[in-house]
Amino acid sequence: MAMNIVLLEPEIPANTGNIGRTCVATGTRLHLIKPLGFSLDEKQLKRAGMDYWHKLDVSVYINFEDFLNKNIGAHIYMATTKSKKLYTDVKFETDSYIMFGKESAGIPEEILIQHKEDCIRIPMLDEIRSLNLSNSAAIVLYEALRQNNFMNMQLQGDLHRLSW
Repeated sequence: MAMNIVLLEPEIPANTGNIGRTCVATGTRLHLIKPLGFSLDEKQLKRAGMDYWHKLDVSVYINFEDFLNKNIGAHIYMATTKSKKLYTDVKFETDSYIMFGKESAGIPEEILIQHKEDCIRIPMLDEIRSLNLSNSAAIVLYEALRQNNFMNMQLQGDLHRLSW
């Protein structure tokens, strides 16, 4: 089992690249729903994902309906500034899908209203519209991983030259 990050119509290649790198580092699958605001072979995307992009488990879908049809039964948490429920209020399963909308508009309300029980938000001051997409994905993903004891992840580091 693996966590899943879903990006609905991402627009900025650097954000998707950063999220891709986070996915590789955590064993998380990345799902991209078209239209994308960039080509998957763009240098910016690969630069942000660095040399890890080839290790990424990534799937691309024609639209949201295609994503739903190919992931039947997926429990999808939808990150949105419109939710009343915090991301820390839910219990993430080991194979949860955490969805984020495009940078300029988020997830359309027509989708959110159909999944209102699974909408979550990251608290922030009201002077700002939203957090950066890659930061938001990392915040929520790491909470989901924490709740599941950081499944199969290295929990201790080793110093290279010195010891404690």
